[in-house]
Amino acid sequence: MRQYTRRGLVKRSLFAAGTVLLAPQVNARALGANQDIRLAIVGLRKKGKEHINGFREILGVRIVALCDCDTEFLDFEAQQFNRQNVPIKTYTDCRRIIDNKDIDAVVVVTPDHWHALLTIWACQAGKDVYVEKPACHNIWEGRKMVEAARKYERIVQVGSQNRSDVGLREAIPYIHEGHLGKILMVRGFSFGRRSSIGKVPGPQPIPPTCDYNLFQGPASLTPLMRKELHYDWHWFWDTGTGEMGNLGAHQLDHARWAMGHDAPPPSAIALGGRFGYNDDAQTPNTHTVYFDYKPVPLIYEMTALTRAKGDPALPTYRGLRTTLRVECEGGFFAGGRGGGWAYDNNGKKIRQFKGDGGADHQANFIKAVHSRRVSDLRADILQGHISATLCHMANISYRLAYTMPPSSVREAVADNQVLAESADRLLSHVKANDIDLKANPVRVGSRLQFDIPRERFTGEQSEWANMFLKRVYRPPFVVPETV
Repeated sequence: MRQYTRRGLVKRSLFAAGTVLLAPQVNARALGANQDIRLAIVGLRKKGKEHINGFREILGVRIVALCDCDTEFLDFEAQQFNRQNVPIKTYTDCRRIIDNKDIDAVVVVTPDHWHALLTIWACQAGKDVYVEKPACHNIWEGRKMVEAARKYERIVQVGSQNRSDVGLREAIPYIHEGHLGKILMVRGFSFGRRSSIGKVPGPQPIPPTCDYNLFQGPASLTPLMRKELHYDWHWFWDTGTGEMGNLGAHQLDHARWAMGHDAPPPSAIALGGRFGYNDDAQTPNTHTVYFDYKPVPLIYEMTALTRAKGDPALPTYRGLRTTLRVECEGGFFAGGRGGGWAYDNNGKKIRQFKGDGGADHQANFIKAVHSRRVSDLRADILQGHISATLCHMANISYRLAYTMPPSSVREAVADNQVLAESADRLLSHVKANDIDLKANPVRVGSRLQFDIPRERFTGEQSEWANMFLKRVYRPPFVVPETV
């Protein structure tokens, strides 16, 4: 396989505000003219557009191909390139991207159920990958993504931008150095209004611009049972992972980072429901999960409802709107993407950590593509797989839940003081939104035990839980057993 030339390395020696690039190892692919990285972006709605704008600003990166199974979005983005006289190839079938030897790296911005297969195909074809969060649609395929990246020596970055936020990259070492004392508890939050997707009386027409067979890919080819084909796929188990995989993938990732854990927890339990909506969506809009890390637990709370019925304000936790709260003996940190503040135990601000939202996360991927060092990545696929595993554990516990009246909910979690306090907050929040819990009761999930080395559930309900580790794939869109 061809190597970088010395002349090419000199030309590539600086990029993105002067970052020094190191010589690649022998597994580097031949790049395009002038050693440019030739990039393809698969998936072209809102996030895909963000990646177009972001990657085109990085010196030495050329976006050479766009792909979307819906020509409405494909044609629109291609026209933007054409107006600027920038050559671009367009594809509706992502397999043609994989076949193209003139593409060095692929950015995967598809629905969740496509992440693993497209990443594995790209690795097998010798291409590096930037894949959006959550890394995978289920736990088994996340491990296959890691295996493919290592086997083919590919650079695979997950779109967990929080790990590139300069504020968090300063704050988390500050916490680990003990400036706030011993960590006692870590909390994650996602409080954001999300409207109902409505109900449909039957199968809906597929947009004429979309190849629905390609859209569904590994998922079942079933009638469209929602008003909107795009985006609302998040709220259906066959294609999405709910708000847990959408926002929770970020919040759980930086919470785990703050805790210093590089593995899933040994157990988890979830409770919640889909409250206040009478719609076709399957995933919860209110979800509380306790991850039983030792000795410091992690608890995550999500709701798409406002503070109360008729009140447009969003909920807070102890007066602060934050996505990460690290509680320590000598104070706490509250923040998230965009940085945050360290506080003492009286709530007085001690130190600010100004963030930038992880603005150079894409550039970090490009740096690693050149260096060929996985250690240069801030969100390697292994980290993405571990964080996604937390999301899947939360969803599986919820899907194996029993519905209960409020008194039974409290009884079910009474042995866990932290979870009981969060359950009371959930019940109060739902009551404030005037939800009838007799008609729409809370779901209390199974307390799942997880064998971390084997990545399988054990104990009570494990037979059912393990059924969710892997999906049934629709040929020819099958994630292989051996990558």
